[in-house]
Amino acid sequence: MFKKQLEAKTQQRLSGADRKKLKRTIKERLPSSSDADIDALLPPKAEITVSKFPNRVHVYGLEGGFPMFFDVDGRGTEIFPTVYALWKVPELLPAFILKGGEVSRFVLGGADLMFPGIYVPAEGLPAFLAGEPWAVKVPGNPAPIAVGTTTMSSTEALKAGLRGKALKITHYYRDSLWASLEDHYVPNAGFLDNVVFEDPSLLSAFQPSDRCEADASFDQQNGISSEVGEANDVADANSDFNHFSTTCTDLKNDISEQVVVNVGDLKVTENVFTDEFIVEDQHTLSTEDVDALLDKCLLQALHTTVKDKELPIPGSTLWSSHVLPCKPSGYLDIKKSSYKKLSKWLQSKSSAGLISLKEDKHKKEVTLFSINRSHPDYASFKPEKRNVEKNEQISNHGTSEGRFQKVLAVTEIYKPSVHVNPIFASVGADTRKLYSASEATDVIFRYIELENLVKPTEKSIVVLDAALCDALYKGIIKKGSTYPTEVHKRDLGSTFINRMQAHHRVTRGNESVVRKGALKTVQLITERRQGNKKVTKLSRFESFLVDAEPLATELQKKFACSTSVTELPGKKGHEILVQGGVIEDLGRHLVEQYGIPKRYIEVLDKTKK
Repeated sequence: MFKKQLEAKTQQRLSGADRKKLKRTIKERLPSSSDADIDALLPPKAEITVSKFPNRVHVYGLEGGFPMFFDVDGRGTEIFPTVYALWKVPELLPAFILKGGEVSRFVLGGADLMFPGIYVPAEGLPAFLAGEPWAVKVPGNPAPIAVGTTTMSSTEALKAGLRGKALKITHYYRDSLWASLEDHYVPNAGFLDNVVFEDPSLLSAFQPSDRCEADASFDQQNGISSEVGEANDVADANSDFNHFSTTCTDLKNDISEQVVVNVGDLKVTENVFTDEFIVEDQHTLSTEDVDALLDKCLLQALHTTVKDKELPIPGSTLWSSHVLPCKPSGYLDIKKSSYKKLSKWLQSKSSAGLISLKEDKHKKEVTLFSINRSHPDYASFKPEKRNVEKNEQISNHGTSEGRFQKVLAVTEIYKPSVHVNPIFASVGADTRKLYSASEATDVIFRYIELENLVKPTEKSIVVLDAALCDALYKGIIKKGSTYPTEVHKRDLGSTFINRMQAHHRVTRGNESVVRKGALKTVQLITERRQGNKKVTKLSRFESFLVDAEPLATELQKKFACSTSVTELPGKKGHEILVQGGVIEDLGRHLVEQYGIPKRYIEVLDKTKK
C-alpha cells in the first residue's frame, strides 16, 4: 500500500467532533486499546491533522509530528496504527512472532506474512478471526515491524495445516509512510536497513538468576530451537511471547537473545552441534572456556560461512553474521573472555597467522582481509555439519522472481606484480595466475615458513630478508629513510596484497568476465527536473553483467513509469532514466533481484535539502 512514494492531496486539522469520532472509531477497531493508550498517541490538547492521498488513504497524526494511524479506504472500517504508534504502545495490537530475525527481510521487502514464517508455541496460536488487525514482531525485540490484516481465522488456519498466507501486510518499517518524514527514526539498534533483529540493549539486562526452574520446558514453549529458517539461536524468551505461552510466576526478566546480523546472505542455515558445544549458561564458564568457545565458533564460521569471494568484510559483520550464528545454544558474550573487545580478539588471531586484518584508525574498526587456510589451527579443525534447506516462510511475487535470476558472484582477485614476483617464484607459484586474497596470503606465509623468518622470541613478528623487504616496501620508502627490518603478522597480508595488481571477476550464471582494476559501483542518482518532477538515473550496472534494455523494460513495469536508455559518452556504458523518485526501491530491487551487494551500490539523492 505504501510501497511507492505518494504525495497528499490535502492536509487539514480535525475539528473537535471529528477528533472524538476518530478516537471512537479507533476504540471500536482496536478493542484491546485503552483510553490511556489512545491519549498517549493522540493527546487531548494536541492538534491532529488528516492527510488525504490519491489512493483514498487517510493518514492521521500530530501536527508537525509523526503519523499515528491510517485509514485504508477513508471510511473508518479499516483503520490501523502506524509503526510509530506501535513503538510508543507496543501492546496496542496482538502480534505474530517471526521464527527468526532473518524472516523480517521478506516482510520489509513488501511480502505478505505466511504461516510457515510464524513461530507457533506448543499450545498453538491464540484464537483470531479473519480481517482482524495484527502486528508482526521479531523475537527479542518488543518493537513491531509491520501491521496487517488476518486473511483467515485460527480455525481455518488449523484446517489448512498452518499453510498459506496469514497476514496481508498493509504497512511496514521502511515503506514510504515510515519515510514520509525527514526525521524518521528507529526504536532501537536491532532495526537495520533491510532486516530487524533483537534489541541489543536487552542483552545487558539479562540475568541468569531470573530463570525459572522449568527452564527446559519454558525454552521449548517459547520456540528456543534451531529450526530451519532461523539464522540465530535464542537463549531466553522475550515477554512478547506472553500471549503464546504460560509464563513462570517467578520469572523476573524474560529476555530473548538473537544474533544481530547485517544485510547478508539470504540462505539460512541450522547449526547441528555436538554435545561438547552445548552450553546451558555462559555465565558458568570460566574465562579460558569462553576463549576456547570463541575460537571454535570462529573456526566453524571460517570453514562454513566465510567465503573468500566475500572478503574483505568488517569485523563487526564477521562477528554478527558469521561467528554468532555458529555459537551453541547459550549466552555468548565476548566481554566474558580475556580479550574483552572484538578487535583485540581478532588481532590475536591475526598475530597467530590465522587471519589477516586491516585496521581503520578513523572508524576504529578492523576488517578481515584474508584467511590463512593452511594454518595448523584451521587445517586441524573439523567443522560440524550444517543443514541448509529452502526458506518457504514467505511468498512474494517480486521476491520469488529474484530467485530465478541468475546467481551473481563477485570476486576480488589479484595478479602478481614485479614487486612480488620473486616471492611467488620462490615457493613455485605461477606469476601469471590470478589469486584471491586468501591464496595470496597463503603464498607469503609459505615463503616465511620456507625461509624460517618468524622471530624465535616473538612468534607474531616476521623478520624481513632482502627479497621480502623489497616486495613489501621497495618504491614506497622515501630516499634517505630506513627500511623496516621486522613486520607484524597482522599487517603482512594486507601489505603484500596491496603490492599486487587488483582485478575482479564477475560471474552470473554461465557468463563470467575478468577485468583489471577495482570493480566500479552502480550509481543511483535522484534529481529534480523542470516542473519539480523527480527522475532517477541508473548507470554503471553493466559491470555486473546486466543488460540495459531488459532492465529498463523491467523497471518500467515494476514502477509503472516511463524509462529511457541513453549511451554514455566515451563508451562508458548506458544510463537508464526512470521517471519518479524511486531511488530506495530501485536500490532494493537491484539487491534482491540481481544479487548486487549493497557495498557496490552508490546512492546520491540530490532532491534532499
